Amino acid sequence: MTPALIASSAHLASGSAPDLSEVEFGLMIAGHAFDRWTVRCMAAAGLPDLTATDVMVFHHVYHRQRPKKLADICFTLNVEDTHIVNYALKKLERLGVVKGERSSKEVFYSVTDEGAAKLARYAEIREQCLTSGLDAPGGGGLEFSRQLAHTLRALSGLYDQAARAATSL
Repeated sequence: MTPALIASSAHLASGSAPDLSEVEFGLMIAGHAFDRWTVRCMAAAGLPDLTATDVMVFHHVYHRQRPKKLADICFTLNVEDTHIVNYALKKLERLGVVKGERSSKEVFYSVTDEGAAKLARYAEIREQCLTSGLDAPGGGGLEFSRQLAHTLRALSGLYDQAARAATSL
């Protein structure tokens, strides 16, 4: 017996790809759960007033410990509205965990020593609360994580292409 689909929108599940509605429902639920996790983990690390976007920007600014321009941060994180990322950067600067340094016409953002300490604490909490679950029975393990990451990148491309197509309608 085939299990029933858990469609978030029955009107979308009745078309040519009913399974896609179930995938989209899963993405929505997982997206909100992931956002909640990052915000609460960062709060436990000592920064309680950040949004999921703030946390995402903070992590990316620290990535490879190289200063980054606003446009590059937006491009990498796939955020079209630079104002959203700029607001997050200003908030992180006010908290003293990110600093912006002007070089010619550009501002390059990097994480301060205090910010690096908060991110190190975040990593400890992540290890304690999240990654240990990957090794547990039914957790999926490393291979599952790699396959899921590949699938999510592929879905991102599919939805980006569909967004471009919808813009031209």
